[in-house]
Amino acid sequence: MIRPGQDFDPTRRRLLGGGVTLGALTLLTGCNVSDHDAVQDALQRVSVWNDRVQAALFGPHRLAPTFPESMAVKDFRYNAWYGPDQAPVLDPKDYRLGLAGRISDKRSWSVDALHALPQVTQVTRHICVEGWSMIGKWTGTPLRVFLERIGADTTARYVGFECADGYYEGIDMPTALHPQTLMAFRLHDALLPHRHGFPFKLRIPTKLGFKNPKFVTTLYVTDKEPRGYWPDRGYNWFSGL
Repeated sequence: MIRPGQDFDPTRRRLLGGGVTLGALTLLTGCNVSDHDAVQDALQRVSVWNDRVQAALFGPHRLAPTFPESMAVKDFRYNAWYGPDQAPVLDPKDYRLGLAGRISDKRSWSVDALHALPQVTQVTRHICVEGWSMIGKWTGTPLRVFLERIGADTTARYVGFECADGYYEGIDMPTALHPQTLMAFRLHDALLPHRHGFPFKLRIPTKLGFKNPKFVTTLYVTDKEPRGYWPDRGYNWFSGL
């Protein structure tokens, strides 16, 4: 859980010293090192503590580093718990993004409607909990813009996502409103490939990669902390700065 903070202010990195070290230990809960209840309970408490430290230090206006386009990788690495041949292939004619929770306009969105939204481009680093990172060029709509368009209650605490591949994830509202949090529709100027999450994935450069869900089919706004696929398996829920 160290890597996201390494691109930020070194003062904040020092403040995170204890939190990062303890946060790394929570990965053990996903490795079945021990089934002893006391050990698992202790690790869970450390995980919760680490989440609180990271959330407290999160700066809603502090930007993750950006890079020149020349550093963006064209053949972006595929990553999932299944092979690329098993990635969902969603038909743009049939796809609809469903909305739920604290949203005033819950009408579903087609691919064409999503693509008609205002879009921006960022070149940012994707950081995977497995230890690798890669810089990509992403184009899409700031999630803040979309939430405002659908009348989402941005005083709610969380935004959750459900995906066509069975994945599910959630983020805190300050992260959802962060200017670099995108609904990414394009990768390196091309329509987002199916294996990378067509019709869109969340691109959140202030979070670890597993907090960036793809193949999103439902978005909801809630005050209840959403479950996360990997947090349910022992990883930190917040997982970023």
